[in-house]
Amino acid sequence: MGEEEQATIRAITGLRLPCRVTAWNRALESDIDASVACGVTSVAISLPVSDLLIREKLGKTREWVLARIVRATRYAKDRDLYVCVGAEDASRADAEFLHVYARAAGAAGADRLRFCDTVGLLDPFATYKAVRVLQEQTGMKVEIHTHDDFGMATANALAGLKAGATFVSTTVNGLGERAGNASLEEVVMALRHVMRRDPGIRTERLFGLCHFVAAVSGREVPPGKAIVGTNAFRHESGIHADGVLKNPATYEPFPPTEVGATRAIPLGKHSGRAAVRHVFQRMNILVSDAEITEVLKAVRRASIDAKGIVGDEELLTILAAARECRDFPAMNPLLRSTK
Repeated sequence: MGEEEQATIRAITGLRLPCRVTAWNRALESDIDASVACGVTSVAISLPVSDLLIREKLGKTREWVLARIVRATRYAKDRDLYVCVGAEDASRADAEFLHVYARAAGAAGADRLRFCDTVGLLDPFATYKAVRVLQEQTGMKVEIHTHDDFGMATANALAGLKAGATFVSTTVNGLGERAGNASLEEVVMALRHVMRRDPGIRTERLFGLCHFVAAVSGREVPPGKAIVGTNAFRHESGIHADGVLKNPATYEPFPPTEVGATRAIPLGKHSGRAAVRHVFQRMNILVSDAEITEVLKAVRRASIDAKGIVGDEELLTILAAARECRDFPAMNPLLRSTK
């Protein structure tokens, strides 16, 4: 991609991070030379394996693809590089040719094969079968690389791991082409809590990482985003809020602190008495059962009118009206002190 991209990669390798830094390459000696010059010890070399892409994108043949991947792999191994061979569009490839491609790459010295669901067409069941058969037929270590065109990137990534893949491609917030890729935060937490496999990630830093990446990439984290969305641990529904206030495990699959997030009990049209009482307790305000009943009615009306939640100041206004008290800030020492 040019000198600017290479300078970035050199800066990353210069950090001497405790991880393997891999540079992506076309199956060209010049790309591999550029990767070596950047200081990486690992390369990914990718070629299409579906007839559609071989024909329409490359204008080549299966034979050309096989010869090229063998040559590029050997070239990289001669330079003592770790090699991941990418099988682009593997999910639409002829299975027999995919297996031939994998065996050829393995014989040339490739350390692993990346199975790419390039346009996200697989479902978890098809992914499991494809990866399982690929391993059985080739003996290669497999990396699963999924796209989210149909909203199944994370599910397909997990299916690939369950089938025996030992590597998984993820991106923070699922950033990637078109609808994106499997997201780091979703795969990590699903591995830990759904598949009971600890990937060794410091999960308490996920929330901060994801929102940092969102800020620098200019792509906001949707409020309803799994794991790290601002709504992921917000409980508005009266039934949910009541349960969480009694025992968080009732409606949270894991504590928010596990990913560096915080719990919130917002007040809105779905709120119940327990949530209203909780918010007043947080503000150190004593309210009666009768007042909670009146306040809850007003909270629901206000939320419907505003199409949003009711904040603390508005809640105090509602309580003041219920008490027919004009000097409502006097009820809350914290609020009074800021006036």
